[in-house]
Amino acid sequence: MLKVRTPKNARAKRELEKRAPKLVETGKKTLILQGTKTSNTLNAVMTELYLLKKGSAIRYTRKNENIRPFESGGETSLEFFSLKTDCSIFIYGSTSKKRPDNLVIGRTYDHHIYDLVEVGVENFKPISSFTYDKKLGPQVGSKPFICFIGEGFENVEELKHLKEVLVDLLRGEVIENLNLSGVDRAYVCTAISSDKVFFTHCALRLKKSGTVVPRMELVEIGPSMDLVIRRHRLPNEGLRKEAMKTSKDHPKKKVKNVGQDVIQGKIGKIYVPDQKLGEMALPNKSKGVKRERREAKTKNNANEPVSKKQKEKILHNSQN
Repeated sequence: MLKVRTPKNARAKRELEKRAPKLVETGKKTLILQGTKTSNTLNAVMTELYLLKKGSAIRYTRKNENIRPFESGGETSLEFFSLKTDCSIFIYGSTSKKRPDNLVIGRTYDHHIYDLVEVGVENFKPISSFTYDKKLGPQVGSKPFICFIGEGFENVEELKHLKEVLVDLLRGEVIENLNLSGVDRAYVCTAISSDKVFFTHCALRLKKSGTVVPRMELVEIGPSMDLVIRRHRLPNEGLRKEAMKTSKDHPKKKVKNVGQDVIQGKIGKIYVPDQKLGEMALPNKSKGVKRERREAKTKNNANEPVSKKQKEKILHNSQN
């Protein structure tokens, strides 16, 4: 196990905070590793899964002897690699006489095993066995559609668990806005029986439909395989509750004089102050104001004292 050390500087502290569990998760990385014995089919499956997850996956090609995910104490190495690479999803491949071409897909919480699904690979077809226009090949980093066909994904416990794990494995980073041109592929999972799923990878071809929305066609580009469920292990209830915690929305600040009604919707109260018309300033262009000014001017002139020269001028005008 890795020795627990306290950070000695701010940079190391920030790095540890990035790896710590978060209420709002960032994109999950996938760790792909193998056991002591694998087959050519299993190696091809892991290689092509790594190519599909390119950019958000880490592949280890060395053999690991001590990894036994379903046994007590056998998950120590897995947790070590999860902590070392900061990966929260892993794919472990091994083959044996009892379980040939075996894949274990699991998730971790706080770098401890959360849940596990073990599947067997049958009828595998690599990408090289499909012929299609290479221009339809999906771009690195594009977002996929994930389709689950069949009632078993809602009724059968094993298939419901496999669906949850596959969604986490294939969806990539969660985003808010999406451009239609960036969705160029689809993963199709079909429930054949209660323990068998047909998995295939298709490209999306956009064609004219006579409307603004184009018509889509699926072109199988591989890989494809049958996944037979062998074993699975669900998380315990306490761990599930801890891992499913979400950030609570901040309570909205109460707005004064605003209410809600079932029929009318949002209702508000508006308070209008009393209008003091007597104190309102009238515009300067008003005729009434001009008249009042003229009257006030003449009144002021009448009340002003008359000088000696003005009196002589007034007297002279009256004699003439």
